[in-house]
Amino acid sequence: MTEPKRLFDCIAYHLERSPLPVMLAGKSAGQWKTYSTQEVAEIVDQLSAGLLSLGIGPNDMTVEGRDKVAIISKNRPEWVMVDLAVQKIGALLTPVYPTISVNELEFVFKDAEVKVVFVNDEELFHKVMSIKDRVPSIREIFTFEHVANARHWKELLSAATPELKEKVREISERIGTEDAATIIYTSGTTGVPKGVMLSHRNILSNVMASIPCFPPGENLKALSFLPLNHIFEKMVTYLYLFKGTSIYYAESLETIGDNLREVKPHLFTTVPRLLEKVYERIMQKGSELKGIKKKLFFWAHGLAEKFEINKNQGFWYNLQLKLANKLIFKKWREALGNNVKCIITGGAACQVKLIRIFTAAGIPIMEGYGLTETSPVISVNRFEEKDRMFGTVGPLIDGVEVKIAEDGEILCKGPNIMMGYYKRPDLTAEVITPDGWFHTGDIGMMVDNRFLKITDRKKELFKTSGGKYVAPLPIENKLKESPFIEQVMLVGPERKFVGALIVPSFPNLLEWCRKNNIEETRPEELVKHPKVIEMYKDLVESFNKYFNHVEQVKKFELLPKEWSIDTGEMTPKLSLKRKVIMEKYKDAIEKIYA
Repeated sequence: MTEPKRLFDCIAYHLERSPLPVMLAGKSAGQWKTYSTQEVAEIVDQLSAGLLSLGIGPNDMTVEGRDKVAIISKNRPEWVMVDLAVQKIGALLTPVYPTISVNELEFVFKDAEVKVVFVNDEELFHKVMSIKDRVPSIREIFTFEHVANARHWKELLSAATPELKEKVREISERIGTEDAATIIYTSGTTGVPKGVMLSHRNILSNVMASIPCFPPGENLKALSFLPLNHIFEKMVTYLYLFKGTSIYYAESLETIGDNLREVKPHLFTTVPRLLEKVYERIMQKGSELKGIKKKLFFWAHGLAEKFEINKNQGFWYNLQLKLANKLIFKKWREALGNNVKCIITGGAACQVKLIRIFTAAGIPIMEGYGLTETSPVISVNRFEEKDRMFGTVGPLIDGVEVKIAEDGEILCKGPNIMMGYYKRPDLTAEVITPDGWFHTGDIGMMVDNRFLKITDRKKELFKTSGGKYVAPLPIENKLKESPFIEQVMLVGPERKFVGALIVPSFPNLLEWCRKNNIEETRPEELVKHPKVIEMYKDLVESFNKYFNHVEQVKKFELLPKEWSIDTGEMTPKLSLKRKVIMEKYKDAIEKIYA
């Protein structure tokens, strides 16, 4: 087989080189179920034929004309099989976040004129049923789990006839590398969802350029838990498939710890929020230690905080770090299954402190950068240490160009830039210049002419009433280094000074209260307690020295509840929905400025 031209070529590519005994694996009812390359190939062919039997197909091969298939499910092997099957018959997959609001769901289904929907379970089946009457295009809903009165996805496999399978082969041969492969709706932090059209070439160019950035080696295993309907996990999935890496799907976010120990993966992708949670858990365990063990833990942690890459810190430091690795960090690696070569993070800015500490502990964190519209990778810190730099999102990947506009905005050009927004040429023209440069909406700079550094989101910059610009992100990330701050959002557009909404880390705060003879334990009461407020004042004051006068947090409000996806303040990538928080906590914000 020549160089692959479409995403679904990964199966043939495998079969010709080295078919895997485990290509995909998922866990249900406590058991891992694995699928070899051969099994995946057979199921995908049957599924493609089954979809054709429903009359789903490429029609006139225009993006508007091709039939749309939606999928709303947690990560599992069937997700990828549906994706591959839909691609092979020239239909278009429109994946949706399981946590999507019903209104947004209805908008996406109508906008894409979705005909067939695959859902994970009973709850999501009912979610789709609740809007089905308002979306006339929907013909069929299939479930992955068995659900009463619903069609199970395996019914499609039995509809495959030899004639239909032959037709699948004919259609798939006509699909070119420039044809669309998927439409991914981004909710973004503003307005109605936009459908990003990505071609096979968009995603595949990204896969091929990213493979050399990852750890080398055959027969690697990956654990997958970031949502597959997000381009980051989807692109990385195809990277694994073309590279011959086995993919194991975690049961849920809650079971990641157990799944890491069972699967013992060599790598996985994550978002910073989950890394922060892992780090918090490690620090909590460390602070519960007693005596010499506790001293050793914090000694090792102190060494890690001083760690640098690409710089020899001398014999004495290296010797101590080696010892810390044997005594302390070995346990950190064991908690991740003991095989992790690296962790790839993206989707939001990661605190440099975390990257430094984990890397020192023998768990290299490769931070990268990109958007749905760029398929997604623009740059990434490589597995090779010489191509990594703390505080940056790494060198550009091959074939992708970047230039920094007059106002500091990062512009990007390359084979990874989307075809455009579905049915919205007006919005496409706003972000892609006539000569092909895409406006990322992020502010950044090049360091040493090689490493891209993101300094802020253009849309998140705000101006105080004194006319000074403030970039909230770096300040929030710095404040989150405190063990007492779980989440924080800066406020202050058109106001006299910068304020902050702070969600305390309640486990650490309760521990502090115990030591300071404060008997109150309810979050609602704690955030009003004078001693607690005083402690946070000192804390914020101690951080203000890192910021210039305009950026300093002058006043804040403590909030009793953590922000989450379910309560609407976080995006599915776990970034803050600033508009929602501003609206929801406007009383608290008014108090800051009263």
